[in-house]
Amino acid sequence: MAARGVWLYLAWLMSIAATVGSLYFSEVRAFVPCALCWWQRIFMYPLVVVLGVATFRQDLLAWRTALPLSVIGLGTATYHYLLQKVPGLAPPASCASGVPCTVQYIDWYGFVSIPFLAALAFLIITIAMLRLAWTERSDAPPRS
Repeated sequence: MAARGVWLYLAWLMSIAATVGSLYFSEVRAFVPCALCWWQRIFMYPLVVVLGVATFRQDLLAWRTALPLSVIGLGTATYHYLLQKVPGLAPPASCASGVPCTVQYIDWYGFVSIPFLAALAFLIITIAMLRLAWTERSDAPPRS
């Protein structure tokens, strides 16, 4: 039981780090989020609460709520990252209002951007939730 709780705790810490990083970039560094950044926030911010409550209660079934959020967030962040790194993928009017989704506020080492960081966080959370799901299924009694 305790080893499985580590996956839950890891996912919760990752969601906190991603949320704090997101707020740092927008509130401290004054980077205006684009439309896809907002969608990534919509999927990340609830994970802090869902995984926090689950960690406190040691609710190992929380993966059922957290996994869909993390998978959709991972898809959104990956798409956003590809729009930034492969400009030909973006439709001509992509994110036309406000900040364009192709803007890269940071570009560390030539490949690390904000959507990359979000995708990495979603990936870690997804792996942790899949690990919990796999453990639950392997511990379940066989069906007759």
